[in-house]
Amino acid sequence: MKIKSILVKSIAVAAMSVTGLVVANNAGSQTAQAATVQNDAHVVTVNYVSDNSITVYNNYENPVATGQTLASNTSWKVIKTAYDSKGHKWYDLGKNQWIRAEYVTAGYVAANNATAKSTTTVSQAAAAQTQTQSQAATTQTAATTSAKSYTSNATGSEASAKAWIAARESGGSYSASNGQYVGKYQLSASYLNGDYSAANQERVADQYVQSRYGSWTAAKAFWQANGWY
Repeated sequence: MKIKSILVKSIAVAAMSVTGLVVANNAGSQTAQAATVQNDAHVVTVNYVSDNSITVYNNYENPVATGQTLASNTSWKVIKTAYDSKGHKWYDLGKNQWIRAEYVTAGYVAANNATAKSTTTVSQAAAAQTQTQSQAATTQTAATTSAKSYTSNATGSEASAKAWIAARESGGSYSASNGQYVGKYQLSASYLNGDYSAANQERVADQYVQSRYGSWTAAKAFWQANGWY
């Protein structure tokens, strides 16, 4: 009988050290009871779970949901650690806000995963931005190429009138300048928007004459009457 008593006590001590439960010997039987123990974590981080959050309870012995939840990947300071009568570990985050330990990780381990996830998101955003910028550059290049390869549709008398004006304005030189007026058709520099290429001068000159006079022959007639166009 004495050996059995010692054995029972040894088992009780082992059980308490493994599960954190207080074990009492009642008439030769063991009864597990809920108990608080020394904290094994100062901070815990919520793991990634299916609902992306875990439930907070009002106590660990007879837990009732408080209606509050903690989002995955958030970190919380631990005030108390306890085990319920079924051996489940709980953490008190203060003011009787209890959570199941199985849904969290000690420290900031999960937060590191979040950082990696955040970094991935940023990288994806940067890649998307790079792609957008690349597309914009492609569009700009296409527009520039289009401008550089511009061919005037002026023919016959229109082409003759256009050449006549160019000769009077600049002697036909794309590099001629006179104050704010630039190029073969002595257009305002603001019209050319910084692009003084021959193709852009031709394109802008056609647009200017079409919008102001309707045709090169009409522009020539105005020039002959006024000395400018």
